[in-house]
Amino acid sequence: MKIVVDIGHPSHVHFFKNFILEIQKNGHQVLITVSEKDITTSLLQAFGFEYTNLGSYGKSLLQKILNVPVMNIKMYKAVREMKPDIFLGYGSVRAAHVAWVLRKPCVIFDGDEFTFPYYKWFANTVCVFSGFEKTGKKIVNVPGYKELAYLHPRWFSLNLAIQAKDPITVLRFVSRAFHDVGKGSFDLDFKRRLVKELERYSTVCISSETSLPVELESYRANIKPEKMHTFLSGANLLVTDSGTMTTEAAVMGIPVVRCNSFLGQGYLGIFQELEKKYGLIFNYRDSELALNKAIQLSQIPDIRAIWGQKRKCLLQDKIDVTSFMVWFVEHYPDSIHSAQSFYTSSLESHVKKGVNSKHE
Repeated sequence: MKIVVDIGHPSHVHFFKNFILEIQKNGHQVLITVSEKDITTSLLQAFGFEYTNLGSYGKSLLQKILNVPVMNIKMYKAVREMKPDIFLGYGSVRAAHVAWVLRKPCVIFDGDEFTFPYYKWFANTVCVFSGFEKTGKKIVNVPGYKELAYLHPRWFSLNLAIQAKDPITVLRFVSRAFHDVGKGSFDLDFKRRLVKELERYSTVCISSETSLPVELESYRANIKPEKMHTFLSGANLLVTDSGTMTTEAAVMGIPVVRCNSFLGQGYLGIFQELEKKYGLIFNYRDSELALNKAIQLSQIPDIRAIWGQKRKCLLQDKIDVTSFMVWFVEHYPDSIHSAQSFYTSSLESHVKKGVNSKHE
C-alpha cells in the first residue's frame, strides 16, 4: 500500500510518528508531505524521517488564505508520481483537496472542528476523537485523544526518575494560531507573578514559543523539542494557555491549570471531558482564579499519585490510538463499518486482533 501522510503542525509529527514506523514495518510505503510551521521539520529530522517540504503558508491570515491553492498545487506535484492508494492527515484541508483531485480515498483524523468545514466535502472518512461534536455519515467516533497516539503506555514511559526528585512546575506559553486571533491569555505581568508565586513551592521551568523578558529567561527549560514529553512527564504541575500540552499532561497524569479566553464560549469538548469527567485539569478564563488554583495544587503532597489514579480511569475508557490507526488503514474501507460497530471497549480488542494478526 502506498500512503501519503500530510503534516502541518509539530503535534502532527508526534501523532503520526509511531503509525509511520509501524506501517512501514508491515511493508507499506509512506510519503510524508509537510508545510513549515514552527519546529515541524526539525522534529521530523530529529526522529529520522524523510519528507517533502512544501514550504510555508505565510505568517498573516491573508497570506495563509491566498496560499491555500498554491500549497495544494505543490502537494499535488509532490505525490502524483507515487500514485498513492490513500491519503492521511490530521485536520488537513490540503490532503483532502489533493486526494479528491486524484480520486483517491482520504482519511482525516481530527479532535476539534476548526478546519472541518473546509475538508468535510472532500475527505472520504473522518475519524474523530472524544470531544468532537460534529456527526455525519463520514464520521467514525474513536474513544481516545490524538495525544494517546504517542503518550499511551504502549508507546511512552513516564520519567519516574524526575518525579522522584524535587517537585517541578512547568509553565507553557504559546503563540496565537490563526483561529486564536483576538483571544488573549497570559500577559507579561502575569507571567512574572506566576513564577514568583509558584517557585515558593517547586522548581519552575518555562517552555515558551515567544520571547521572554531577561528576568524570566533563566527559567526557560533547555530541552530539545523531541525530548519535551519525557521532561514534562516528571512534572508535578502544568500551568498553560496551550491546548495541546494540556491534553498531553492530562493523559500522563499531571495536574493542569489551563487559562484561556476560549472558555465560556462553548470551549472544546475534550477539555470539558478532562475536567468534568476525569478531574485531571482545571479550566479558567480568569487569570487570578487560575493562579490561586495553581498555588493550591502546588501544596498537595503526593499529588502525582492522586492524579495517577485518575489517569488509570481515563486509560480504561480510551484505546491505543496508534494501533487503531494501523488497523483502520490496513483494513480500509472495511474497517469503517467495523469501527462504527465497535465504538465501545470492544473496539480495542477488535483493533488488537487486527494488529496482532499482521505481526503473526
